[in-house]
Amino acid sequence: MTEQEPPPRRNAANWVLAGLVAAFGLVVFVATVRAGRADSALLFVALPTTLAAALTLLPGRTAHGRVFVLTTIALLLAAVALHEGAICVVLAAPLVYAVSHGATALIRALRDTSRSYAVLAVPLLLLPGLEGSGIAPRVAPDQSVEVVRVVALPADQVAARLADGPRPAPARSVPLRLLGVPTPGQVSGDGLDPGNRWMFGYHGSAHGPGGHLLAEVETVAPQRVAFRFVEDSSITARWFRWRHAELSWRTLDERHTEVRVRVDYTRGLDPSWYFGPVQQVLLGAGVGHLLDMMTLR
Repeated sequence: MTEQEPPPRRNAANWVLAGLVAAFGLVVFVATVRAGRADSALLFVALPTTLAAALTLLPGRTAHGRVFVLTTIALLLAAVALHEGAICVVLAAPLVYAVSHGATALIRALRDTSRSYAVLAVPLLLLPGLEGSGIAPRVAPDQSVEVVRVVALPADQVAARLADGPRPAPARSVPLRLLGVPTPGQVSGDGLDPGNRWMFGYHGSAHGPGGHLLAEVETVAPQRVAFRFVEDSSITARWFRWRHAELSWRTLDERHTEVRVRVDYTRGLDPSWYFGPVQQVLLGAGVGHLLDMMTLR
């Protein structure tokens, strides 16, 4: 019968790290409350700081366990610093975990084979992160998303609702609600004539105003309208840039109309093999929310 290894114990380093994490969280918490955002302080500062401090007191049994704890602490502290921008941390977390644990497994495997070859893993691990850094080019940053929805309305009523313009509406999409993706809280404008403008305003945060997106009707054809984007100072501009949009509809029968929205945008996050599909899903949900704001459900 083999003797079991004693479980790892907390040491002075764990308590020092917990103290540093708590001090960092306290400074950010006080600054956020003084900025008049006590609600954000509780959700985006106190909660992740508490979790991070608790994890510092959890010694890892294995290399992967220690990597998981340290990676999670780093992600939680990044979420504290970013506040509402914590959605970036949520989106990137699977990639960060995959890279950190993949690096750990690769280095351990090479080290077990021959210690002299372990250093060869470093360049291999850097390759996926070079895209968009200036060393390697960006891969297909211009993307498009298209949403098609059939509504139980005749085409003339669909056209009337589109002409009335969008209005604020709660997010119904699971990805938008689950991740807390910012959606327009203030909307103004209407009309489908060239030059008509629609404005989508976003709520501000402790880090500044939420900004707005201004779209203008560019061209009009039978059952088809094209938009260009005049200005984008919205909070979402850090993740992507709108380029062009087209809205069209066609009659299916007397009581049903097919509505189609196509949006062209430039992805702001790399690498493409990860953030390309992620942003495709989120932008698709966002376009669906636009149709909800025009009561085309």
